[in-house]
Amino acid sequence: MILLFREYSILIVGIGLAIAAGFMLLTNKPKLNDYLAFGGIVAALITAWVVLHPVQTLLMDDAKAVRAMIGAGTPVLLEFQSPF
Repeated sequence: MILLFREYSILIVGIGLAIAAGFMLLTNKPKLNDYLAFGGIVAALITAWVVLHPVQTLLMDDAKAVRAMIGAGTPVLLEFQSPF
């Protein structure tokens, strides 16, 4: 459960913000500008999700293999590199 919240916290917060904005929009007398602003908020949240959602990379299998070697008691030398 904690892992699910950690990976998808931006989605949970975004849905909460969209629900709050929609509730505030519908409790008042909405005008066209209100609907356009709400559509912009929803579009921005969807765009943020598409760009920032967690994906599995090709290196995930290597990480699982290293984790198994560490757990087996074999000495492992880890070297971390960054392109920056």
